[in-house]
Amino acid sequence: MRAFLTVLALVVTAACGPRQVDVSSGSPSTMQSQSLTVTNNETQAISVYVVQGGNPMFVKEVAARSTETVSVSGVASGSSVTLRATRADGSKTYNKDVTLSGSYNWTVP
Repeated sequence: MRAFLTVLALVVTAACGPRQVDVSSGSPSTMQSQSLTVTNNETQAISVYVVQGGNPMFVKEVAARSTETVSVSGVASGSSVTLRATRADGSKTYNKDVTLSGSYNWTVP
Protein backbone atom coordinates (compact mmCIF):
# COMPACT_ATOMS: atom_id res chain seq x y z
CA MET A 1 0.00 0.00 0.00
CA ARG A 2 2.85 2.34 0.86
CA ALA A 3 4.47 1.70 -2.51
CA PHE A 4 1.19 2.45 -4.28
CA LEU A 5 0.80 5.76 -2.44
CA THR A 6 4.41 6.68 -3.23
CA VAL A 7 3.89 5.99 -6.94
CA LEU A 8 0.60 7.90 -6.88
CA ALA A 9 2.29 10.88 -5.21
CA LEU A 10 5.01 10.87 -7.90
CA VAL A 11 2.45 10.75 -10.71
CA VAL A 12 0.45 13.62 -9.22
CA THR A 13 3.62 15.67 -8.68
CA ALA A 14 4.76 15.09 -12.27
CA ALA A 15 1.33 16.00 -13.62
CA CYS A 16 1.25 19.26 -11.66
CA GLY A 17 4.87 20.18 -12.25
CA PRO A 18 6.19 22.94 -14.50
CA ARG A 19 5.53 22.65 -18.20
CA GLN A 20 7.32 24.18 -21.13
CA VAL A 21 5.00 26.52 -23.00
CA ASP A 22 5.57 28.20 -26.36
CA VAL A 23 4.19 31.73 -26.25
CA SER A 24 5.41 32.93 -29.62
CA SER A 25 2.87 34.45 -31.96
CA GLY A 26 3.66 32.07 -34.79
CA SER A 27 4.90 32.93 -38.22
CA PRO A 28 4.82 36.56 -39.32
CA SER A 29 1.54 37.49 -40.95
CA THR A 30 1.32 38.48 -44.60
CA MET A 31 -1.57 40.76 -43.68
CA GLN A 32 -0.33 44.30 -43.43
CA SER A 33 -2.35 47.35 -42.68
CA GLN A 34 -3.11 49.35 -45.80
CA SER A 35 -3.51 53.12 -45.73
CA LEU A 36 -6.45 54.86 -47.41
CA THR A 37 -6.67 58.63 -47.81
CA VAL A 38 -10.21 59.76 -48.61
CA THR A 39 -10.99 63.28 -49.79
CA ASN A 40 -14.70 64.02 -49.42
CA ASN A 41 -15.84 66.81 -51.78
CA GLU A 42 -19.50 66.19 -50.90
CA THR A 43 -21.60 68.69 -48.94
CA GLN A 44 -22.41 66.01 -46.37
CA ALA A 45 -20.53 63.26 -44.56
CA ILE A 46 -19.86 59.93 -46.26
CA SER A 47 -19.47 56.46 -44.82
CA VAL A 48 -16.47 54.68 -46.33
CA TYR A 49 -16.36 50.91 -46.79
CA VAL A 50 -13.87 48.43 -48.24
CA VAL A 51 -15.66 45.56 -49.95
CA GLN A 52 -13.72 42.33 -50.34
CA GLY A 53 -15.30 39.08 -51.46
CA GLY A 54 -18.73 40.73 -51.34
CA ASN A 55 -18.33 41.59 -47.65
CA PRO A 56 -18.39 45.33 -46.85
CA MET A 57 -16.13 46.41 -44.00
CA PHE A 58 -16.87 49.84 -42.50
CA VAL A 59 -13.72 51.96 -42.38
CA LYS A 60 -14.64 55.48 -41.31
CA GLU A 61 -17.14 58.29 -41.62
CA VAL A 62 -15.50 61.25 -43.34
CA ALA A 63 -16.93 64.72 -42.70
CA ALA A 64 -18.10 66.96 -45.56
CA ARG A 65 -15.37 68.84 -47.43
CA SER A 66 -12.54 67.13 -45.55
CA THR A 67 -9.74 64.62 -45.97
CA GLU A 68 -9.03 61.66 -43.70
CA THR A 69 -6.28 59.05 -43.76
CA VAL A 70 -7.30 55.73 -42.22
CA SER A 71 -5.77 52.34 -41.73
CA VAL A 72 -7.44 49.39 -43.46
CA SER A 73 -6.51 46.27 -41.52
CA GLY A 74 -7.29 42.73 -42.55
CA VAL A 75 -6.66 43.32 -46.25
CA ALA A 76 -3.54 41.77 -47.75
CA SER A 77 -1.30 43.98 -49.83
CA GLY A 78 -2.12 43.62 -53.52
CA SER A 79 -5.75 42.65 -52.89
CA SER A 80 -8.42 43.72 -55.35
CA VAL A 81 -11.22 45.44 -53.47
CA THR A 82 -14.08 47.84 -54.10
CA LEU A 83 -14.06 51.15 -52.27
CA ARG A 84 -17.56 52.31 -51.42
CA ALA A 85 -18.70 55.68 -50.12
CA THR A 86 -22.31 56.40 -49.21
CA ARG A 87 -23.74 59.82 -48.41
CA ALA A 88 -25.04 60.19 -44.86
CA ASP A 89 -28.62 60.46 -46.15
CA GLY A 90 -28.18 57.37 -48.37
CA SER A 91 -29.09 59.28 -51.53
CA LYS A 92 -25.89 58.48 -53.44
CA THR A 93 -23.26 55.73 -53.40
CA TYR A 94 -19.86 55.82 -55.09
CA ASN A 95 -17.89 52.66 -55.95
CA LYS A 96 -14.36 52.25 -57.23
CA ASP A 97 -12.51 49.00 -57.96
CA VAL A 98 -8.86 49.25 -56.88
CA THR A 99 -5.85 47.20 -55.86
CA LEU A 100 -4.71 48.13 -52.35
CA SER A 101 -0.97 48.07 -51.94
CA GLY A 102 0.52 50.23 -49.21
CA SER A 103 -1.41 53.47 -49.52
CA TYR A 104 -4.16 54.68 -51.82
CA ASN A 105 -5.73 58.12 -52.38
CA TRP A 106 -9.42 58.37 -53.28
CA THR A 107 -11.35 61.53 -54.02
CA VAL A 108 -15.15 61.42 -53.75
CA PRO A 109 -16.76 62.37 -56.11
